[in-house]
Amino acid sequence: MPKLTRIYTRTGDDGTAALGTKERVSKDSQRVEAYGELDELNSTIGVALATGLCDRVSRSLRVIQNELFILGSDLAYPHESAKETSVPRIEARHVLGLETLIDELLVEVGMLDNFVLPGGSLGASLIHVSRTTCRRAERRLVKLAREEQVSAASIQYLNRLSDALFVLARYENREKGLMNLCGIHMPDSVIIGIMQSIRVNFCNYRYRLKERRLWTI
Repeated sequence: MPKLTRIYTRTGDDGTAALGTKERVSKDSQRVEAYGELDELNSTIGVALATGLCDRVSRSLRVIQNELFILGSDLAYPHESAKETSVPRIEARHVLGLETLIDELLVEVGMLDNFVLPGGSLGASLIHVSRTTCRRAERRLVKLAREEQVSAASIQYLNRLSDALFVLARYENREKGLMNLCGIHMPDSVIIGIMQSIRVNFCNYRYRLKERRLWTI
């Protein structure tokens, strides 16, 4: 565990921040922006937890908070430095863990045939805020990946996490005895079309990264 002996160092007064490798970069660099978004995401999850969520959701979110620290470590140490530095990294097992959580909770809350409006209990509503913050963090990471090397597992993790947060919000509402309010009904063909479009766009993005040798896993 790191030991913090000082909170302020004055080294960032010039508008730069140190990566884990000690390299100093501008505080508005894509990499710093990306793990800044992760910090915000983790904080919004903390606010949701402070409302008093059900036990299963709380336990899941605590695991996720720790995994977000691992993802932050992953971003703070660019993969070019992987040979020189041994740090925690997001791996396929973390993505699989989220998929397992989603599958288990879906057995409890059931599948949907239309879209859900964010809301319900205060805790579930804040989990939805975390979900949208997660989507923003994912977009930041995708933007970073256009310029620098980013592991596929990192992007996959955030993509899966937003889905997990969506299901966790539904589960929390169910445990609080509240219904998840549904928006306008969408025909199956429309929902399938939207999901296929998302999948095609992601596959095209992955192919472009492979061409540029930025897709590392």
